[in-house]
Amino acid sequence: MIVRVAETEQDILMCRSAIQALRPSLTDELYNEAVRLTLEDNRQLIFVESEGEAAAVAVFETGYNLFRGKYIYIDDLSTLPAHRGKGYAGVLLDWIFDLAKKENFDEIHLDSGVNEARTDAHRLYLNKRFQVASLHFVAKV
Repeated sequence: MIVRVAETEQDILMCRSAIQALRPSLTDELYNEAVRLTLEDNRQLIFVESEGEAAAVAVFETGYNLFRGKYIYIDDLSTLPAHRGKGYAGVLLDWIFDLAKKENFDEIHLDSGVNEARTDAHRLYLNKRFQVASLHFVAKV
């Protein structure tokens, strides 16, 4: 499996269905602008292709702050339902870990919703050495 960085409009379009599997409110009409704004905000989109489509995608940012040091934060990790259980998400996480080691990042972070549908994702994160480190609070404005 080869991980690719989405660099062209064609790559970004190929990733749409996998992103929408995680973010269904991101309609076709909103997709291009939302991804453009996301990538302009110090993020990368990576994917694994299978059968002419992005089977799995990850969106992550890099940065530095006082709490985390030099970090990677994974915003989105999604696999198309037809491709789940084939190891694609694990390959994307391994690619991110390799990047973190190569570029001397201190930590990799992600948040994940808590419900029954996320059980397999949580199993993957724990198998990849992620730890449950905090509660994440949100206040809608």
